[in-house]
Parts: sequence; structure tokens; C-alpha cells
Amino acid sequence: MPEVKALKIHIKGIVQGVGFRPFVYSLAIQNNLNGWVQNTSSGVDIELVGSTPDLEVFISALKNSPPHLSRIDSISIDETEKQSYKKFEIIKSQSQAGEFIPISPDYSICDDCLRELFDPQDRRFRYPFINCTNCGPRFSIIKDIPYDRPKTTMAPFQMCDRCQSEYSNPLDRRYHAQPIACPDCGPQVSLMVNNQIIAKGNDAIQQSRKMVRTGKILATKGLGGFHLACDAGNHSAVENLRTRKKRSDKPFALMAFSISLIENYCSLSGEEKKLLESKEKPIVLLKLKSTNELSPLLAPAQKHLGFLLPYTPLHYLLLDPVDENPEVWVMTSGNLSEEPIAYKDSESINQLSNIADGFLMHDREIFMRVDDSVTRIVQGKNYPIRRSRGYAPNPIITPSNVPQILATGAELKNTFCLTRDNYAFISHHIGDLENYETLISFEEAINHYENLFRIKPSILASDLHPDYLATRYATQRANLESIPNIQIQHHHAHLASCLADNHWKVDDFVIGLCYDGTGFGTDGAIWGGEVLIGNYSQYQRRFHLKYVPLPGGDITVRIPARMALSHLWEYQLDWDYSIPSVASLCMEDRTVLESQLKSKINTPNTSSMGRLFDAAASIMGIKHRVNYEGQAAIEMEALIDEKESKFYPIEIENNLINPKPLFESLIIDQQNNVSINKMAARFHNSIVQYSTNICIIIRKESGINSVALSGGVWQNKVLLDNTIKKLKKERFDVMIHHNVPTNDGGISLGQALIASKFTIK
Repeated sequence: MPEVKALKIHIKGIVQGVGFRPFVYSLAIQNNLNGWVQNTSSGVDIELVGSTPDLEVFISALKNSPPHLSRIDSISIDETEKQSYKKFEIIKSQSQAGEFIPISPDYSICDDCLRELFDPQDRRFRYPFINCTNCGPRFSIIKDIPYDRPKTTMAPFQMCDRCQSEYSNPLDRRYHAQPIACPDCGPQVSLMVNNQIIAKGNDAIQQSRKMVRTGKILATKGLGGFHLACDAGNHSAVENLRTRKKRSDKPFALMAFSISLIENYCSLSGEEKKLLESKEKPIVLLKLKSTNELSPLLAPAQKHLGFLLPYTPLHYLLLDPVDENPEVWVMTSGNLSEEPIAYKDSESINQLSNIADGFLMHDREIFMRVDDSVTRIVQGKNYPIRRSRGYAPNPIITPSNVPQILATGAELKNTFCLTRDNYAFISHHIGDLENYETLISFEEAINHYENLFRIKPSILASDLHPDYLATRYATQRANLESIPNIQIQHHHAHLASCLADNHWKVDDFVIGLCYDGTGFGTDGAIWGGEVLIGNYSQYQRRFHLKYVPLPGGDITVRIPARMALSHLWEYQLDWDYSIPSVASLCMEDRTVLESQLKSKINTPNTSSMGRLFDAAASIMGIKHRVNYEGQAAIEMEALIDEKESKFYPIEIENNLINPKPLFESLIIDQQNNVSINKMAARFHNSIVQYSTNICIIIRKESGINSVALSGGVWQNKVLLDNTIKKLKKERFDVMIHHNVPTNDGGISLGQALIASKFTIK
């Protein structure tokens, strides 16, 4: 007879609301085991009694084949005293004061629900809120934990008898699926035009499709907020959307029903297909084919489009490719430019009524707004640009246990980060903290995360910049609560973020190529072209771009021509009228700029790599004024001649990177009518070349062989790919981001890890 044993198992991770208990129940029954499983405030507890072989099979399946949406972070297994259990059962959840669990993000509709959605024999046929334990809303509807229906925005919808039966059956895939619903008892859709409901249910969906087909702009309420939709092939509709939304050039996201439709417009790799079809369903940046029927206004002067597949049942019903429905819809955030995505019904109608011709509404409340995630494939792996729906609030596992810290992030592309034990909970994308509406969204989200994860910060971490709203929030809160606020240099936070993203556990130093647009330096200058040597605890600024004036401060970020003339001034190069940057500014502008530079009025020093890109793009004649962050660099990247191998010289003197010879050579090329495509390539090749040379210098000095690439400039895929290739050819170990953005959306993670080193003795 096999030996009979009893085991006590505790599992921590994303194990609630994802079908974990019914999975354990079925697995125990299959293996003739008795005992129980229960949710607790800290995870899932299991007690089992059975033969050793059956227990081994159970544990193997538990570890290797858990439910699709679950994530096991730790399992503890201990022998315990045998009890005389006569069956296996799911017992009542247990609340534990102060304990917490990670919470599942919102995920896309699963294949089973999708089949039912289009099955005329199914009782949820064409029901836009179909879901089960393997899919659907989670984070956006949770008000508090434990994750039970009364603490979600599904509380007002009382289950019908058939839904209740599914909900109560451990062998049903809708067992304890908190958003469970059907046409008889769940949320409903309606179409509003001119503040009047003109259709409900399937009729509302069909009339919404007709509106888009006829060139109208539709506001649709989704999982985490409103989208603005129109026909991507209708040039007039796209133009109207740009005008009304006050978004002149920044690309729009697009949604298509299937991969095959996307392939009509973009080239897709196998990895890109997998990412598009993943449960997270992010917007994926894809290479645009040279000929297509879509409006050129979707992504002006770019070679990539951001596509995503439908991720809710409602999206599938709206884009169902029958009759004359457009194949591709614009599906952009429902907001005015620079404001957070709208998500509350009445406020959304007020905010979007001057943009949308109609509103496709539903009566399930969104508790926490969550924008779409944006990503791309780099070196065969995910490379996030914006981490939000589908990913947040999934925690990052930290290299070691950390105190309860709130890191408030940066000004642009803000996220915040809360830490506890070995978890770092990075928020969804908040946005640019430049207005009151986004600040309120930031504060509300912090309160929500602290409540959900039972975190009471004993330490705050923030950026050095005194005028960032995130820094002011941290300063004020630290004073109010009498806790420390550790202010952290921006580029050190970038470096630490990349280290944490790559699970860097040791205290060894690495080389950090931290390139971005703006970061407040310890000397009061605006840094951005930084070569650091450091780890979580400390850093040395080994090299940086030579300072140039930033005339007018932030105003020059919007006018690359001013930055070009500032570089020419600093390097004593003539403001020759034949240079496009010079010609683009009128006499009055040039006179004021010259006076400003001479008198050094409001001309902070900057070593910004972003401003170097701006200056080069303007000198080439690509862009002299921009409408969104990084536009000049993005348009320059799209023009690169990928076959060009030449590069411009850059001097490395002591700790300074001097691009004067680059500008001298660039101007010669421009005046000799070298093509913009070749000049753009040579400029990028120059950054790759000097970055590699600097790493070689540091390795010779110190023996350091690991390089971390972090900062918004590394969103440039050509620069990133070529730098990685060059560094690896020189046998460097290269780290890039895969879980958090390389831009300022990843800053908060770095701040938290650095702050933890200040507090751990």
C-alpha cells in the first residue's frame, strides 16, 4: 500500500479571480485526494490527504499547468497532521488583517467566450458582456478586496438563476467569475445622439456601425474608459477627428477584426502576431507596407502604425466583418489632447460632446480608468512603450524584500510605484502631469492602489525636479505624514529601472547609457545625454554631452529650429541663411534668440540627447516646430537610408562628448545636397559609434562589461537595434527593458529600488 500523507500548501501570486480554486478542486478529485482549498487575504491555502504518488502528480500539475490567467510567485509545501477528510471541497474565504494579494489586470475575451459570442445556439449569443474566469474585466471594476462581486461595479446586477447556477458550480468555467452576466441580468448597451437614447442592445450596436461606416465619429465606452472611433479609410473622418480632438500629428491607434486584415497594411513577424493575439491585447507598433488604402493622416510622416485586435466582446461585435462595415477603425483614447482618458458617463459626455457624433454607452461603471498599452517587438521580445491595460497592476518581482515605499515618478508619461515585500506594483499609465485633471487622476489612483494592496508607505521617493507635480505631491505628503521623501536623480532612476527590469540582484556596477530629453541634474542643469557608472545604491556621471544653452526653457522643446541655432551658437558656427533651421525663423525671432543667448537670459544649460536629435532634424530640414514630444526625432528615424554606413565624427574629451564636428560635417552634407535619408542615417550611426567607443573606454578603465540602455531616446528602434548589435559585436552584455517602458513610464520603479537602498541597513 502506498504511504498516505497530509500536506499544507500556501500559494502566493495572482491566484484569485482566475479560476484557481476550481482548478485545484478538479485536480484533487482527479487524483483521489481529500481536503480543502480556500482563498485568504494572502493567497490560496490548500490542505490535502492522499497517497504519495497521487500527491506528487497533483503538485507537478499545480506547478506546471496552472490556470491560464494565474501567476504563481511562490509555493510553500509542508507536511501536516493527517485529518479524516471524506471529500475535497472549496471552503469559505478567510480574511487576514493587513495581508494582500496581487490582482489580475483586465484581460481580453478568451476563445471559449468568443465562440459562444457568435454561436446562435448559445444563450449569450451576441451579448457584449460575455466573460468567464479566464477573461474579462478585473482591475477596472474592483473597488476593494477581497475580490468578490459586492466589491466590484457588478454589484448592482443581481444574477439570474442560470448565472447563479454557473457561478456556484466548481466544475463550471464561470465558477466565481465575479463579472458573470447574461442578457437577462447583466449590463446593457445604448446609443445616445444629442443627449437622447435612440437605440438599445443589438440595435444600438448596428446603428453605431452604420454611423462609423458613413463617416461619423463615435465615442465608445470600453473596459477602462472611452475610445473615439472612426473609419480609418475615410480621410475626411480622420481629418475631422484630428481637428475636433486638437491632435494635429500624433499617430492614432487602429483596431482590426483579425490578424489577416492587419497584414493587408503592415508586415508582421511571428513574434508580433503572438503579441497582438496575447491575452493582454496591446497596441503593437508595426511596419507599414508601402501601399495601402488607409488615410495618410493616421500617422503622418511615419513608417509604423499602431494596431490592436479587439479585446472585448463589444469590440468584436462592432468590427464583425459583414456587409459594408469598414475593415479598420481608428480606436484612440477618448480625451482632448493632454487630458486623461474619459471614463465617467456624465463627465465623458461633457468632455467629448464636441468631438463625437454619438455615444455607445453601457451601464456598468468603470471604477478605475485604464488606457491601452503600447508596445513593440525588439530583439524578438516585448519592448513596452506604455504599460497599462493588460499589464498593470501585475507586480514586478524585486531582487530582494523592500520596505513599503511610494515612488511618485516623473512629469511626463507618469506612473507611480508602490513596493511591499518582494513586489513592486507599478501603476497603469497616468499620463503627463501638466494639468489639474491628470493630477487628480494620479492622486485617486495612488489611494486606490494603497487600499487594494494594503500598503502604508513609510518612505516616499520622487524626482529631483522641484517643479514636477509628482515631486510636489511627495514633498507635501512627506511633510504631512512626517515621513522621509528621498529625491532621486532622474537618470540614476532610469538606470535602476533597467536593472530591476532585468532582475539585476548583485551590487556590481554597470555602464548606463541614459539618453532622454529632460532630467534635472544635481548641478541645476537639464541633463539627458548621460553615461553613468552605477548600481541601485550609487552612480558616477562618467561622460555627458557638452552643455549648450536651452533658450527659453520648455518653449524650445516645441521649436527644434531654436535648438539648432543654439547648438550652432555654442560651437561658433555661422547662422548661415542656407541652413534650413536658420531660414525657418523670421528675422525678429532670430534677433530675439541672439539677444537671449548673448545676455544668457533664461538659458539653462542642457546636455539633452533629445535636444541634440531636435537640432540635427531641423538642420536637415525635417522639422522646425513639433506638435508632440519627440516628433522631430521620430520623423527623422522614418527617413533613414538603412544601407548607409558612414557616420559623423564626435569628440570625446575628458568627461565631455563634443558633437561640434558632427554639426560641421552635417552642415557640409546639407550644403552639398546629400539626401536627407543619408544624413539621417549618418547621424544615427554617429550616436551608435560614440556610444560603443565610450563603453570600450570604460571597460578598459574598470573592467565593467554590462551595459544598460534606458531613457526615452531608446524608443528609437533603429538606434536601439544598431547599438545592441554594435555592443554585442564588442562582446558587451546588454540590458534593455522588457517589462516597464524605457521612457519616463519606468522611472518610478527605479526610484523605489534606489530609495530601498537608502533604508536597508
